[in-house]
Amino acid sequence: MIICHCTHISDHDIHAAIEWMRSADPETIITPGKIYHALGKTADCGGCMPLFLDTMRSNAKLSVPAQLQNLRAGKTQESVYEGRPQGHRLPQQSTAP
Repeated sequence: MIICHCTHISDHDIHAAIEWMRSADPETIITPGKIYHALGKTADCGGCMPLFLDTMRSNAKLSVPAQLQNLRAGKTQESVYEGRPQGHRLPQQSTAP
């Protein structure tokens, strides 16, 4: 089935690119841009993107590698303030008299 009429990309092309990228580097994160690049093409109008993404998601090898999942699990936004430890913060000063 043709997915992108502008660049003549089929569902077979997308699946083949995913298979090739996963076999070349099992830890790679696969994105639409990488698929276009692997096929030697560039996105044109973007009208195909919903169907392109659905085709990507239907491939079993698209999943994020286990060692790259949940990298942010232990970190929160509150634990770091401008990269300085809590003891080095300037006290907040009030402008009220």
